[in-house]
Amino acid sequence: MNSITNILAAQRAFYQSQKTKDVAFRLSLLKALKKEIVSKEKVILEALYKDFRKSEFEGYISEYGLVLSELNLAIKNLKKWAKPKRIKPSILTFPSTDYIYKEPYGSVLVIAPWNYPFLLALDPLIMAIAAGNTVVLKPSELTQHTSKVLTEIIKNVFPENLAVSIEGGIPVSTMLLEQKWDYIFFTGSTRVGKIVALAAAKHLTPVTLELGGKSPCIIDDTVNLKLIARRLVWGKLLNGGQTCIAPDYVIVKSDIKDELIDVLKKEIIRRYGKNQSESPDFPRIINKKNFLRLKALLENTTIAFGGEINENENYISPTIIYEPSLESNVMAEEIFGPILPILTYKTVEDINTIINSFDKPLSFYMFSENKSFINQIINTYNFGGGVINDLLIHFGNHRLPFGGVGASGMGKYHGKHGFDTFTNEKPIMKRGNWFDPSLRYAPYKGKMSLLKKVFKYFA
Repeated sequence: MNSITNILAAQRAFYQSQKTKDVAFRLSLLKALKKEIVSKEKVILEALYKDFRKSEFEGYISEYGLVLSELNLAIKNLKKWAKPKRIKPSILTFPSTDYIYKEPYGSVLVIAPWNYPFLLALDPLIMAIAAGNTVVLKPSELTQHTSKVLTEIIKNVFPENLAVSIEGGIPVSTMLLEQKWDYIFFTGSTRVGKIVALAAAKHLTPVTLELGGKSPCIIDDTVNLKLIARRLVWGKLLNGGQTCIAPDYVIVKSDIKDELIDVLKKEIIRRYGKNQSESPDFPRIINKKNFLRLKALLENTTIAFGGEINENENYISPTIIYEPSLESNVMAEEIFGPILPILTYKTVEDINTIINSFDKPLSFYMFSENKSFINQIINTYNFGGGVINDLLIHFGNHRLPFGGVGASGMGKYHGKHGFDTFTNEKPIMKRGNWFDPSLRYAPYKGKMSLLKKVFKYFA
């Protein structure tokens, strides 16, 4: 493979050839990518299993299927998305016709995470290509099997001067961030997101940062706890808890806490068996480093359920922690594993104290049948996106923008929102020459009264 600087130079030259602005050309690439992905379905799902022990069903529903859906959406709608949009003109600029042209940024860097290594690499790449950009993808070095499949797919579909996957660890990421890009899309931790933002700032490069944080889940006493337990166990334990939008902790009405813990225990056993390590549906922690980090979070906590570990397999069982201190290690950072702290509240002020102890989260969840309480909570807190009476599923609606706020990220994507992310909206005004009022031209004497009327009634 050529050096990073040579690849970027070649991609800039190809972009300047104007070929990527041809919508038909972009569509041919997306269709070729879909064909390649479909032909490698089994290989992709096997790679995800090798990296996580992720089941075929979970690999399909949380990665492979979502990528195909995004591809199908882009292929179906690209011609419409890419058309210049006519905008209503202002009387102040009469006569004119106004438009917004959809223009690609140019050379895009996509840095993908390890937790959903297939989905979160290809989702932004698809929309970057659809928008007419060239792309360098940096897949995660922690998911070696999936990253190799990604590299092979991209190599088979795209010429290197259009899109390429560059594997490697921190030194490779560092070299990539030293380059001048037209756009950077990063998914990962808040800590690394700050490094990416700093590198982008040196070149005034626009960025999308999809980060994370401690996403809360509020449960009041108006709900069906058995139904909630089903949804909570699924949402928390999907991908072994290694999901940026997983509920990080629960805040439950104090008088139903014991009942909630009881139904959660029963639900975990129902879904994954008495010995969850033997379940074919429960993934493992990605590597030793993250396993040891999670193991340390369990120290000095009150474990209400679970807590079993197997260092040889990077296995941590589904674990419920009861009432940890807000100053404890498990509450000091995003957990990113199958550990669920249960906190309690009696009043809304208790909820405020807990949630305001942390930065703005990526996701926010609430189980309640109390409409006024729901509206109060939605309007009180800042967060990237939320769901009432379920978990995670807002990610699956391409019509909803997905992204964080504050420490949980900046920028939105998914569906057309993803296309828009990688598109510079270029305003164009086309003036008519048949009418040219003299108001704006000097001398200005005697024109102030008319000018004020124009701004009062027409601006």
